[in-house]
Amino acid sequence: MQATLDIEQVLGVRQLRWFDVSVLFWSFLAMVADGYDLAGLASAAPALAVAWHLPPKAFAPALSASLFGILFGAPFLGNLGDRFGRKPVIIIGCAVYGLGTLATARATNLDEIVVLRFFTGLGLGGLMPNIVALNAELAPKRLRAVLIILTFTGISMGAGLPGAVQAWLIPSYGWQIVFWIGGFVPLAVACCLLFALPESPRYLARQPDRRAELLRTIRQLRPGLAIADHTQVVTAPTRQMFASTIRQLLGGSFVWLTPLVWACFAAALMANFFLNSWLPLILHGNGMTARQNGIATLCYHYAGMAGGLLVSVVLGRFGFALIALLFLFGALGTAAIGIPGLSYTGLVATVMLSGFGIIGAQFCNTATSGLIYPTEFRSSGVGWALGVGRFGSILGPLVGGLLIGRVTLQHLFLLGAAPMIAGLFASLWLAQLTYRQTCTTRILVS
Repeated sequence: MQATLDIEQVLGVRQLRWFDVSVLFWSFLAMVADGYDLAGLASAAPALAVAWHLPPKAFAPALSASLFGILFGAPFLGNLGDRFGRKPVIIIGCAVYGLGTLATARATNLDEIVVLRFFTGLGLGGLMPNIVALNAELAPKRLRAVLIILTFTGISMGAGLPGAVQAWLIPSYGWQIVFWIGGFVPLAVACCLLFALPESPRYLARQPDRRAELLRTIRQLRPGLAIADHTQVVTAPTRQMFASTIRQLLGGSFVWLTPLVWACFAAALMANFFLNSWLPLILHGNGMTARQNGIATLCYHYAGMAGGLLVSVVLGRFGFALIALLFLFGALGTAAIGIPGLSYTGLVATVMLSGFGIIGAQFCNTATSGLIYPTEFRSSGVGWALGVGRFGSILGPLVGGLLIGRVTLQHLFLLGAAPMIAGLFASLWLAQLTYRQTCTTRILVS
């Protein structure tokens, strides 16, 4: 029996076990529900526009409202995750956005939807940074990037599902079916997570009153390791805390890394939510049927999921330089959507290229941000990156609302590609900086 056990030895060099698969499964399921609720309103909007006799521009505030909620929810609940544990904040986040989505199904006007979508966004914002932090802290070192990205492919899988609902269920059950599904599923997931999701051992190691839970989790992670009840569990000394989270994120070696990560987040999120929010309404306005519209939307998100899976395989080898390539693909695909006279097959192909690059870049952003920051402020780091990035996601729907009807579709999608060009330059600078400082390997493996 060991008298002293270093938590880093337990979590670092070890094999993938069923415990890790279970964490991946439940995190993935939570992300599926998250992605569904993020994209739900955009797929319901064409039917709502017909039912309530509204022009497409009227949806701009509603499409941005949940993103405003995420802007506040991500850093706030990310900080709560660092202070009170990842698990409870993840469960609370699921419950909050599930209830907000259920209530949206009973809305009677667009103003009510704006308020309810903001409330929903608060919960959505708290889920993502804590899921990233929990998976980064539980996964074996050599598989961290892979498992984080596999978890986040759930967002794309979930975000594509409202397209399927739009294509096959809304014509029969009305726009409310989108929100009934989006409300009940995360509430069911929250109940399951209460029993199935573990807490971060690194977090538990700093909570003396939760020693029994810590030992139980370690034994699940390393069943072949003999651990006595009196074994002292130690963890690496934490960095000296700065006066504020912002000073932590912008101090020392993070002084340039953090702003560049924020720029990459904002660029990818602005492009993503421009398309995610307006593509269904634009296609509806150009005479496409609900089924054609829904299939195109589904293809956008599932191509993004394919991009995320590719990233999970090659991220450890190519690092931050991979983000630049994905930004390039996203820019080319988005600009090509507006080509005049494009056939439906060609449209779907360009939409898929756009989703592959844009959503793949966002996966890459999320994975690298989860690996850059140390445990003591990892949730806060990811939360702030998501929160600052949300300025871009909020601008995407708002700028789209200003441009629709004032410029041609060709110019609309050319302008929609502009954030990806900005992200391309930011990601190239980020890659150059990390290689110059010879810290890429340390960031991706530590």
